[in-house]
Amino acid sequence: MQIRAGAERDLRRLQDIERAAGGVFREVGMDRIADDAPPPLPVLRRYAHHGGLWVAVDVAAGGEGEGTDFASDQPVAYVMAEPVDGNIHIEQVSVHPRSAHRRIGRALIGHVARQAEAAGVRALTLCTFAEVPWNAPYYERCGFRVLADGELTPGLRRIRAEEAHAGLDRWPRVCMRRELGAGGV
Repeated sequence: MQIRAGAERDLRRLQDIERAAGGVFREVGMDRIADDAPPPLPVLRRYAHHGGLWVAVDVAAGGEGEGTDFASDQPVAYVMAEPVDGNIHIEQVSVHPRSAHRRIGRALIGHVARQAEAAGVRALTLCTFAEVPWNAPYYERCGFRVLADGELTPGLRRIRAEEAHAGLDRWPRVCMRRELGAGGV
């Protein structure tokens, strides 16, 4: 597996990954999330253009074998991230279910962390579902901690308001932070 910058040729594949990854939310009764549309192409393009879109590609895949239809250099997962209040905010991490449980999401987060650290950024942030096993509990294992309401920056408050407006607050959500540099791994 390699991580590279997301490119125009990847964008439709990323939408497919998002649809497939969203499907697992049905397992926990979150059909509305499972049915949610993937990020529109203009949004994905904006992240790619601003250097905030990375993809994990399975360079060993050749389109056959091991039950996968992925071709070499085709994304199997992606992460979108952007600056928010001096930190790097992870907007989305999605791994195709056929590539799950291979630590690809963790590798993408690690890549974002290294990029942020090299740029002198102090922390990563994200917003996620509190009670979904592959959301907040997973991110805690990746070194994130839940932020108290008083710790939310103006940008995180804005993001949470947008999420609430979109109906995501039907299920408990939290903002999380991972320190970088000496404070984080």
